[in-house]
Amino acid sequence: MSIVTRLVFAAIVTLSHALPTFAQEGSLNISTGSGPSAEVPDPRAGYNGWLSNQTGVTETLMGIDYDLKLYPRLAESIEQSSPTKWRVTLRDRVQFHDGTPLTAQAVIDAIAPISDQNHPGHNARVMNLLDLAGMSADGDSVVVFETNSPNAAFPWTLSEPGIAILGPPSDAFPINATGPYSFAEAVPNQFYRVEANPNYRLGAPGLEEVRAVVSGDPATAALAFEAGEVDMVINYPESDFERIKSTGALGFSEPTARLYFYTVNAASGPMANPLVRRAVSLAIDRQGIVDAVLSGVGGSAAGTVYPDGKGWAADVQAVYDPAKAEELLSEAGAVKQGGRWMLDGEPLEIDIVTYSSRAALSPTAELTQAFLSAIGITANVKVGEWGASSDAIADGSADLFLQAWVTTPQGDPGAVLETLLKSDGASNSGNYANAALDKLLEKGRLTFDHEEREAIYDEAQHIIAADTAIIPVFHVNQVNVAKPGLTGYAVHPTETYWITHETKFVE
Repeated sequence: MSIVTRLVFAAIVTLSHALPTFAQEGSLNISTGSGPSAEVPDPRAGYNGWLSNQTGVTETLMGIDYDLKLYPRLAESIEQSSPTKWRVTLRDRVQFHDGTPLTAQAVIDAIAPISDQNHPGHNARVMNLLDLAGMSADGDSVVVFETNSPNAAFPWTLSEPGIAILGPPSDAFPINATGPYSFAEAVPNQFYRVEANPNYRLGAPGLEEVRAVVSGDPATAALAFEAGEVDMVINYPESDFERIKSTGALGFSEPTARLYFYTVNAASGPMANPLVRRAVSLAIDRQGIVDAVLSGVGGSAAGTVYPDGKGWAADVQAVYDPAKAEELLSEAGAVKQGGRWMLDGEPLEIDIVTYSSRAALSPTAELTQAFLSAIGITANVKVGEWGASSDAIADGSADLFLQAWVTTPQGDPGAVLETLLKSDGASNSGNYANAALDKLLEKGRLTFDHEEREAIYDEAQHIIAADTAIIPVFHVNQVNVAKPGLTGYAVHPTETYWITHETKFVE
């Protein structure tokens, strides 16, 4: 990747610690940015299912492969028997960790709590994805799902890690799942440990245990890696990636479907004006941010929601045009005085919020601040927790919220757009509303022909770009590091898979 802009934003911490040749025998200690929500974190609640799926504890009926293609996982097959009915045939001889067999009724019993507001496994986000009218068993090996309306994304939805298939819990197996590892213990927001399941149907795991240790600060995780306290870091700081590889560490950098983007406050303040939104977007030098923040190894400038090469991406290019940005500000009624823009008699000021758990977020916000200042817009940056930032954009006390989301976590394009930008979307914190987009997203759910769906989501992306419903900044590679000898691991484009039964350390 050629570098067109280099902006130095932070000093690289260098240490003289030599990397150990191998990790502790039989174990893998992983530093990650988020952790369990409880001592026994129900995989169906919140995003606990991501961690249990990543560490090999839970499995889903369907899975997403490394080419973002759908495949049967605990299911043997899936077929549509009517516009709203799906028949899922289960694999033979699958056992839960306690040795009991996987049955159709067990699947029903595992999924039903997701819709039960009084159950710890309740998850409104996943409930909306499923949109179930009912479930029934046809013998021991077939589950019949009925949805409230036709939903072309339903088979893909069954790969959502929150739809973890669980058996009845016990003291020995409080999370009684089917994966190559079984849950052992957790400390909320700190630590998650799993142990090998020697009876796993695909073969004995290559590690005795895996530990996920939470570090909300990527720089702290990097220090822990060099000190030998962890064996692997998920989302290693991009700016230090080349240096750490030169010390002998294994480096993993592959494109994912994760997008860094700005949610806009579409309900109040200056960003409620589409002309101002478009001007702000044009003022951001995305390639400059990629070159500076990602150090040439981490990603690509984004003009639209989905990355090239991963399916679904529309032909919408990232455009940097500060002169055009100023024209749009004038068209919006802003007046430039003394080098600064005034709107409605007040200085045009943009409040940006973000969070600190990903190394690239803060410098991206700061560079955005610099690009806006360069055309005469005052911008302020506040870094806090994700929840506080989301609240700030929702209540109108902020104008831009810089986030980083996987845009196709189930391989299908509809779910994230519905969540982020549909008028009633669960994570539409910017209160964006567009009736034409809403209708397209509904149509995407109801359309089963793949080429027709591609055209629908292509049109949706053009609406998003034209209205600046969000401001995409860059698509990122996931950058991970590990100590020498790790095999059976690769970066997955959805970021929801880490450990398989084949993952191990070898000499």
